[in-house]
Amino acid sequence: MNIQWNTADYKRNFDFVHKYGEDVLKLIDMPQGSYVIDLGCGNGALTKKLLELGYRAEGIDDSAEMLLQAEELHPDIKFTRADALTFHLEEKADVIFSNAVFHWIDEKDQQQLAENIFDNLKSGGMLVCEFGGYGCAETVHSALEECFERHGLSYSRTFYFPTIGQYTPVLEAAGFCVEYALLFDRPTLQHTADGAADWIRMFIKTPFIGMPSGQKEAIIAETVEKIRPELFTNDGWIIDYVRIRVKARKR
Repeated sequence: MNIQWNTADYKRNFDFVHKYGEDVLKLIDMPQGSYVIDLGCGNGALTKKLLELGYRAEGIDDSAEMLLQAEELHPDIKFTRADALTFHLEEKADVIFSNAVFHWIDEKDQQQLAENIFDNLKSGGMLVCEFGGYGCAETVHSALEECFERHGLSYSRTFYFPTIGQYTPVLEAAGFCVEYALLFDRPTLQHTADGAADWIRMFIKTPFIGMPSGQKEAIIAETVEKIRPELFTNDGWIIDYVRIRVKARKR
């Protein structure tokens, strides 16, 4: 799934996405100089971190807007526009790394994704990834669902948020040996005063397609008030993220 990103707002208010992703880099146990692909690299922040760690890093993304920003911010790194389901590397990678990407890809396409990653890795190469896991932002999604229904509409849940038991068999069927898998809560503080509304506007796109802007904003406002008792704290808005983190090897 590809969406139209507001790259300036993403960089300014949602940099926690790549900052949390820095911890996932620790799962890579390949030597310096290894060829690493940052799949779904966004604005290239983690591709740059991979380069700083001594890897030969390149980025792939399907968003023209994100890649334009990545190239402006990191002109020394190679970025390529390609689909995660069909990309092809001329040189197979030692590592394919991905942060906060796989939940954007439809469940029906997850097997193709795993198989394509497998095919683009060297023997002994590894996949290291983290993305939304079972229950991610469920307080927000449930409230949106109720508010859509109140307006006589259906809220489409387009994200793929699996359990470990649902996701690791996908990798194993592609040929991977899963060495590590963890599902964990990661409540995530938002940067803006209107954090919940801004989060919805940034990440929840498909259900609002074709909706008049006034109705969209009314649903967002109703949702914000519904989730306020659970997700608004003295520190600000906190979204109830759940992440799944995996390390798998091509044997």
